[in-house]
Amino acid sequence: MTTSLRRVPRRMPGWAKAVTAVVVVLVVLFAGIRMAVLPGINNLFGTRTQDRSGPALLKSIQDMSRYNAASGNFQVVVDLEKDTKYLPDAIRGTRTLYVGAGTVDAYVDLGEVGGKDVSVNADRTSATLRLPHARLGKPALDPDHSYAVSKQRGLLDRLGDLFSDNPNSERAVQQLAVRHIADAAKDSGLTARAESNTTGMLEGLLRSLGFKEVHVSYGA
Repeated sequence: MTTSLRRVPRRMPGWAKAVTAVVVVLVVLFAGIRMAVLPGINNLFGTRTQDRSGPALLKSIQDMSRYNAASGNFQVVVDLEKDTKYLPDAIRGTRTLYVGAGTVDAYVDLGEVGGKDVSVNADRTSATLRLPHARLGKPALDPDHSYAVSKQRGLLDRLGDLFSDNPNSERAVQQLAVRHIADAAKDSGLTARAESNTTGMLEGLLRSLGFKEVHVSYGA
């Protein structure tokens, strides 16, 4: 009587499975990087872009009483680094170098001018106006001239990008760029320039209406 021995398949240890999974992920990551940097790879597969957006809807209309008297163009280089305690940057951490370009308007709100702020003499040859001080509008980031120069990410951050599509990955540096532009606008003398331009505009307008003397001042 013969007894046949059947070979029992050996199971792969848990640590070997973990190592295999990491290797597979790294291969996929490396392949994705190579696909991104190879020239003409998108054209090879016939990649095309289609705009399927719907029509823009008008949400509201506001009447404006502001006179935009000056506009400043600003540019800032943002260097934002995020790291994790006890982990090297090569494992977990990001660093982004971003060039932000934007504009800030300075305006005078003519809607705040009341009857007591305007006086005209009897023969209508002299006018005196008291206006509110010029203010700064919100910075507007220019997407056509703002861009990321470099992005450095740790291994765990790169792996996370494989399984998630984060459209707001640059939001932090964009918000920081807007903040720096707003701070720069405060020290740029933009409001003084706006008040000077507003005075020139009103003097030209009232003189064309027959006023010989025009006095413009600013205050609360």
